[in-house]
Amino acid sequence: MTILEQEENIRQDQEDSAQEAMEQETATHGRPAPAPTAGNQTLVGIDLGTCRTVVIGADGQELEIRSVVGYPKDIISRQAVGDGPLFGHEALEKRNFLELCYPLAEGVIRDASERDYQAARELIHHVVAGIKENSGGGPVSGIIGVPARASLMNKEVLLQVAREVMDTTLVVSEPFMVAYALGKLNRCIIVDIGAGTVDVCCMKGSVPAPEDQVTTFKGGDYLDERLEAAILRRHPGVQITRSLACRIKEEHAFVGEPERPVEVTLRVDGKPVRFDVTEELRTVCESMVPNIVEQVETLIASFDPEDQEETLKNIYLAGCGSRIRGLDRMLTNALQDYGDVRITCVDDPERIGAKGALKLALEVPPGHWPEIGLMFG
Repeated sequence: MTILEQEENIRQDQEDSAQEAMEQETATHGRPAPAPTAGNQTLVGIDLGTCRTVVIGADGQELEIRSVVGYPKDIISRQAVGDGPLFGHEALEKRNFLELCYPLAEGVIRDASERDYQAARELIHHVVAGIKENSGGGPVSGIIGVPARASLMNKEVLLQVAREVMDTTLVVSEPFMVAYALGKLNRCIIVDIGAGTVDVCCMKGSVPAPEDQVTTFKGGDYLDERLEAAILRRHPGVQITRSLACRIKEEHAFVGEPERPVEVTLRVDGKPVRFDVTEELRTVCESMVPNIVEQVETLIASFDPEDQEETLKNIYLAGCGSRIRGLDRMLTNALQDYGDVRITCVDDPERIGAKGALKLALEVPPGHWPEIGLMFG
């Protein structure tokens, strides 16, 4: 090869490289910077909740959706809203056209019917597809939270669904995700109060063992059911539904002495009437306190004696139930026999689980994920 031919080849290679760089710049112009990934995979943290599902991606994407799926009732409904399914807020807004399905019971996929399983599958597909669409369609891997004592069968069913849309998935307990987000991995207790479950977990410097975690089912849904019944007993003839009871709870829930009376407008025979529901709401909300205290007492005793004093100063409330006004103070008072007890409500309680799951996915290489929980991929 002559010198002129060599120079021509070098010039052609430089032009090709420049053209590739220009095409790459054009392809990415106006798009967000690529997400942190494991290989080429976008990493996400998912808190799959009975009431709402939260997904947070390493590229900054955040998705929060009510865990409800709606299916058109008939041909007229399909003409109005399409073939469906509809999800989250949209499904609730158009509920008169739809059969609503809440596929997650007590924090796991319901096994009551094929429809529940299908709805859970479509919900998971929907949220992961939203992340994929906004990240260029690449593969997605991540960590999903489940109740502390979810059964092996529950976890395997969830992994079976996640396998259809994710490359690698790890399932871990929700309170552990909260602890990881807080950086509180030793001498600490997490109380995660969700809609379906209340999870209590003690952190002792390693991945919590089954005996370090307790799940009870007196969460937000339990309170909604009891509040609806209490209002009907006190005010026969009032028109109230479970969703209305939930709304009252979310806006006004408290324990202890009320700051002001809780008055709400409900309907009787179609007419609006004001009702005072202060006592009903307080009684219902306080009904969960003894159970939480009992579980915390049990787990405190499981720590080494020299760790118990420090642990009692590091009790954290998370989940939507941590927003119940006065709950931290009432629990502190109930545990006063143990000495100096400090209970803290976490910031952003509905999203902290997903944040912890993402943090875990980013900081622990996928090769070590089997050491933490059940996974595939």
